Amino acid sequence: MSLAHAPAAARPSLWPAAAGRVLAGAALLGAVALLPWLSGTDPARTVLRARSADQNPTPSELDAVREQLGLDEGPLVHLAHWLGGLPRGDAGVSWVSGAPVMPQAGTALSVSLTLMLGAFAVPVLVAGLVCARTVFLGSRRRLRQDRTGTTAAVLASLPKFLLASVLATVCGVWWGWFPSSGWEGPQSMVLPSLALGIPSGAMLGGMLDQALPAAFHEPWARTAYATGLPPGHIARDGLRRTLPGILPQLLPTVVALVGGAVAVEKIFNIPGLGRLALEAAVAQDLPVLQTATLALVLLGVAAGVLIRALRHALLGRPLRDGALPALYPPPLTVPRSLRWVTAAGALLLLALVTAGLLRDPLQVDTAARLLSPSLEHPLGTDALGRDLLARLGHGALRTAAVALVVTAVSAVTGLLLGMAPRASAGPTEVVSTLPAVLAGLLIAGVTGPSVWGAACAVCVVGWSPYAAQTSALLEQERASGHIAASVALGAGRLHLLRRHLLPSVVPALLRNALLRLPTTVLVLASLGFLGLGEQPPAPEWGRLLSENQPYVELAPWTVLGPAAALVVLSVLAVTGSVLARRKGE
Repeated sequence: MSLAHAPAAARPSLWPAAAGRVLAGAALLGAVALLPWLSGTDPARTVLRARSADQNPTPSELDAVREQLGLDEGPLVHLAHWLGGLPRGDAGVSWVSGAPVMPQAGTALSVSLTLMLGAFAVPVLVAGLVCARTVFLGSRRRLRQDRTGTTAAVLASLPKFLLASVLATVCGVWWGWFPSSGWEGPQSMVLPSLALGIPSGAMLGGMLDQALPAAFHEPWARTAYATGLPPGHIARDGLRRTLPGILPQLLPTVVALVGGAVAVEKIFNIPGLGRLALEAAVAQDLPVLQTATLALVLLGVAAGVLIRALRHALLGRPLRDGALPALYPPPLTVPRSLRWVTAAGALLLLALVTAGLLRDPLQVDTAARLLSPSLEHPLGTDALGRDLLARLGHGALRTAAVALVVTAVSAVTGLLLGMAPRASAGPTEVVSTLPAVLAGLLIAGVTGPSVWGAACAVCVVGWSPYAAQTSALLEQERASGHIAASVALGAGRLHLLRRHLLPSVVPALLRNALLRLPTTVLVLASLGFLGLGEQPPAPEWGRLLSENQPYVELAPWTVLGPAAALVVLSVLAVTGSVLARRKGE
């Protein structure tokens, strides 16, 4: 086989990706249209309750609502009517308020887009700060030690809703620097942008920080340094070399700033698109929910196309010609402190869990509500007087087990789908727009609320970042010269997959999964908080954060324990992976 027939030399067709976008978008809108009928509850009762909070409507009132909304016609007729009105700019009227849908959806979208533009600067800045040391040392040929990744792990594991509550309380209420609620103008963007952008930026920065040493170890970097090029020039080229592998992670980040910021929008009382979609889903307000979902799908597809174009522009002609050099991490030494940090974190977490298992997590003592930490209650008590150390210990195994299973399933699914980039590009962009809460409502309508139903909902949307990363890394690997040489020497697909493609993707995918582990815990917690996942009084860590979030200002110790345990778990996952990788080398 000649070099001209190498896999990277073929110009991919745009039709499979376009067809995938259309089919995935249609499937999502169809699933949303079925929500009132899948939920197992009477849509008329839900809508009437949302209108008037009437808990016991009469049969005649329910019949009147069914006739008014045409619920007996079925979901397909409603979907056809809604689609038929879109070309005229008519998205119907809200089942709850009776107001036209398009104006309120347009207002919510404009608010979310404004918030997204403001919040997008925060992850860029945080990512730059996380990897600044590596860029500085690498551009000067002074990079000798591997990064532990603990800073990125700590920041990435911060719960967004908890960070939002702290910022609103401290910077909004106590200090009065910025508005703590409402949407009054640019000043209202600051605190929500920080709450949304810091964890996302730490995740992106951690991935970029792990990829940069391989770029600075390439021959061009050594040649550039030897010829006297300034460090700024080398740093710029190193970032240009590694950013294309990270850019696909911007897609879920960008969309999450719009549709996935439900908790932050509720805390700051921001009338955004994510909050509108959640409220419509809970009230089964189908026209509003379908319009919000369509807006998110279009946004995800547009962002995916732009990110793909930017990747190709950064990689340039070497990607098209199959002459892209492969990235190999250099043999860096592991800091001595890494083993101590890992051992100390493991011992601390083990001690907390062991001490908690010796206590009763369900004992309620109303006379001991919100007690501060003491010898009797080392982590304090919650709003029902239950011992927080006991609940932390008993929830450790279940929290870690479910999160690990969900992360593993999502990563493997993303890896398999990302290996077929033409077919998975469209579904990846569409699924990236689907908030986990909406997926949880759809799945709970079929299976009922349960922890494994919530886990399935997270898996349904959680594979998309891994598929985007796998697709991008495989595209770059296939365009490298050694792949073309292997093909020319007669290497088959199985050999290329086993010896070249998977080894170039799996380590980066594993680091991404470990950084996203705390996020998985928190998403599962948000579903449980809405009654779609782990049910009370289960002592799951994410639920502890959600239940005690209203008491952050009055009793901050109620969230410090589970938040610290989540941070330690994230640090252990990242540092353990670094030690395992270096031991394997």
